[in-house]
Amino acid sequence: MTASYETPVALDRREGPYGEVVLRRHGALLQIIANGCFLMDTSDGRSERLLVDAARAALDDRPAPHVLIGGLGVGFSLAHAAADPRWGRITVVEREPAIIDWHRDGPLSALTARALADPRTDIVGADLLAYVNETSDTFDALCLDIDNGPDWTVTEGNRGLYEPPGLAACVRVLRPRGVLAVWSAQPSPEFEGTLRNVGFQQVRTEEIPVARGVPDVVHLAVRPG
Repeated sequence: MTASYETPVALDRREGPYGEVVLRRHGALLQIIANGCFLMDTSDGRSERLLVDAARAALDDRPAPHVLIGGLGVGFSLAHAAADPRWGRITVVEREPAIIDWHRDGPLSALTARALADPRTDIVGADLLAYVNETSDTFDALCLDIDNGPDWTVTEGNRGLYEPPGLAACVRVLRPRGVLAVWSAQPSPEFEGTLRNVGFQQVRTEEIPVARGVPDVVHLAVRPG
């Protein structure tokens, strides 16, 4: 018997500021592809939810904390944060205009319409590294998911976020005892060392079980205060 496989169908294809970005449907799943590299799909969301929950759990009991989510993606992190009334404000930074459009009035709106309508939510169209270097705002938690991890960046320019100057910018925008949470497709002991070297404390890694292969992880660190 010959197995049959559904062929992915491109729903939208755009040339963005950092190259080509594609939204495609593969069976029941929606997938985002950047410059030919698979970024994420709507199959699960466990990793994105743990990213937000781990940051919230690592915070103290301060009221109405402000979270910055780096990367809108398919919207799992935003939707999960908006479903938690403990967050006071939710700022999402996304550099691809196409992805923002797909959530506002495209196929991904089914996942995030309620979160986007939440008065706590603010979507910022910007490069994350530039944003943390330039913003005057401050945050209680940073939940970053813009790459496949510190050792596997989507574009070369993203690498700077995981190096000492980029992490120093994260320290600058975090409030005292604020939490940095970074998603990664694999553990990175080198990144943990860099976090400690720039002054973060309580650096640790939480694993996220996957069906096959090396577990996804969330790197966690706390700004002294």
